[in-house]
Amino acid sequence: SSRYTYEVAPVFVLMEEVVLAKLRELVGWSRGDGIFAPGGSISNMFAINLARFQRFPECRRRGNWALPRLVLFASQEVGRGKGADKIWGSSRTLPPPPAPDPPQLLGGAEPFLVCATSGTTVLGAFDPLDAIADICQRHSLWLHVDAAWGGSALLSSAHRHLLAGIERANSVTWNPHKLLGVGLQCSALLLPDTSVVPPQQGLLQRCHGAGASYLFQPDKFYDATYDPGDKTPQCGRRVDCLKLWLLWKAIGTQGLAQRVQRALDATRYLTEQVKRREGFQLVLEPEFINLCFWFVPPSLRGREGSSDYWSCLGKVAPVLKERMMKAGSMLLSYQPHGTKVNFFRQIVTSPAVTKADLDFLLDELERLGGDL
Repeated sequence: SSRYTYEVAPVFVLMEEVVLAKLRELVGWSRGDGIFAPGGSISNMFAINLARFQRFPECRRRGNWALPRLVLFASQEVGRGKGADKIWGSSRTLPPPPAPDPPQLLGGAEPFLVCATSGTTVLGAFDPLDAIADICQRHSLWLHVDAAWGGSALLSSAHRHLLAGIERANSVTWNPHKLLGVGLQCSALLLPDTSVVPPQQGLLQRCHGAGASYLFQPDKFYDATYDPGDKTPQCGRRVDCLKLWLLWKAIGTQGLAQRVQRALDATRYLTEQVKRREGFQLVLEPEFINLCFWFVPPSLRGREGSSDYWSCLGKVAPVLKERMMKAGSMLLSYQPHGTKVNFFRQIVTSPAVTKADLDFLLDELERLGGDL
């Protein structure tokens, strides 16, 4: 059933509210609002839209041209700038400045949002949320935390500190379809306490609601606040909460925590093996579950000081990627990053992956690249 009214999908409407409440509880919010959206990019876009509407509620009536020139801040490590592009035609974002007074650096433009990232796509890095929250509070900026990857660290007692301050955010994106292994797609946008207004007048509703009279009649015999469809720009909407609800009921909070810990253990094991083997070099020590490394073929070993070393090393990963795909043995992501030439990025999330699988990964790279 499409999840736009209670009468069409009563069980799923209540199920989504329960699942969103449990996710907010892990963030540290006892009350609030939220919505499941089709992916992290869309969740982030919704957050940008909410921040703009909260700052300039007249934008719905008067349009962007009636607003000042707006600026949002995001880390240079941010995985996607699609939200800014789709909302007002520009994906150019500014990195958080070192100075404590961002408005002085903007030449008359008005900042309205800071997007902090918890678990960046490539390096798995975490922005310092408490320090960013202090700046946002000082300048009345909306703080959005893209925790699509890193949100699951809230389930790990050993890594929850990476998200210190997340409870101070105005909105959070969390994708259970990433580290928790929920079937695609399952992305949640979470908001803190909205008890200052009735639910039907909450920020999601006021920002996105259109009040279509053929769906959202105010004189229904049941409480119309159970009709969630007007809180999102979508109308027809899949029941993404069901996948997370089923997994949560099947293995419990402890089982989800064990999935996170298993992924962390796999990264730790693979890191140790990379350090141990000749021809493998870490890009950096992993902060979370992203392991980034180079495979250095025999012809380049001991040549680190050569003028062409890095340019030659950057050609290795694409060749190995072609060979592994044609052999049908595995699929491993690579990319350049800033000044760093192509390197491999391994993230283990499946609970079915074993140490033998991880050993095979490194063995196969050695086999495929032994003649390079």
